[in-house]
Amino acid sequence: MIAYPETLYKPEAAVDLRSERERARLSGPALRAFFKIMASFSIKAEHARELLGGISNGPYYELKKHPKGRTLDIDKLQRISYLIGIFKALHILHGRELANRWISLENANPIFDGKTPLEYMLRGGLPAMQTVRRLLDARRGGGK
Repeated sequence: MIAYPETLYKPEAAVDLRSERERARLSGPALRAFFKIMASFSIKAEHARELLGGISNGPYYELKKHPKGRTLDIDKLQRISYLIGIFKALHILHGRELANRWISLENANPIFDGKTPLEYMLRGGLPAMQTVRRLLDARRGGGK
């Protein structure tokens, strides 16, 4: 058997999102980050609700008003995780103004077909969010 060379990379243990306790621990901070990102990106509530997986007005504004003590499902946590990664990558790649506008600007990349990254993610849901995250991570060199 061939041994792999030693590496300095030490992966963090994956969080078990099946655990309600872990989801409860992450949900409040995730929601606070989500709403700050939506404000930075100037995303309308209608689109923010869609990015969260299509929740209705009442629950959306309740989450916004009282993020503490909530437990999100795995889907919502994953969606927010992708948006946090997109936000981080954009702010590494661009100055604040462009980073905050990028998601709403028409984009010539074939992935977006001349539409905005926001439209692409709204149309494609979670897989599209993952694609945008991967695209931006590739542009910035893939580091953390």
